[in-house]
Amino acid sequence: MDAAVTHTRHASPVRPELRLEVSLRDQRLGLWRAGERLGDYPVSTALQGPGEQFGSGCTPRGRHCIRARIGAGLPAGAVLVGRRPTGEIWSPALAARYPARDWILSRILWLSGLEPGVNRLGDVDTMRRFIYIHGTPDTEPMGVPRSHGCVRMRNADVIELFERVPVGTLVRIVE
Repeated sequence: MDAAVTHTRHASPVRPELRLEVSLRDQRLGLWRAGERLGDYPVSTALQGPGEQFGSGCTPRGRHCIRARIGAGLPAGAVLVGRRPTGEIWSPALAARYPARDWILSRILWLSGLEPGVNRLGDVDTMRRFIYIHGTPDTEPMGVPRSHGCVRMRNADVIELFERVPVGTLVRIVE
């Protein structure tokens, strides 16, 4: 099974009027266009809190953009490992077989930092840290920091969001 991947070589936003804002304090993700809120979703960010350092397990702050969209057309709950679908669909039985797996499900919006030295390049590079907005098992709580740095969403929410945002969409992560 091959997941559709859309990406860009450029890290600058292509539609600056459309943006996402992730609030680490509120554990919410908002979709905005020209000052109007189009969507509001509960999320789960890093258990370790905010931070940009490679290997920190923290969610990076600042200005980012969606560098790649992965998983178009996959069913809800499709398991992705290394950004590729495994052919599995998440279930409690599958979770019991792989209890240590950090589940990345349904869709991936791969983030790239826009601020050199803050969240881009070197030991703070968001893209090289593999920081995503992605689906997670619906049994996982939202509104509570529990991830390893990514922004986790309910599967239905990440699928809906995926259809609404193109590559290049600005993503601002704030405390």
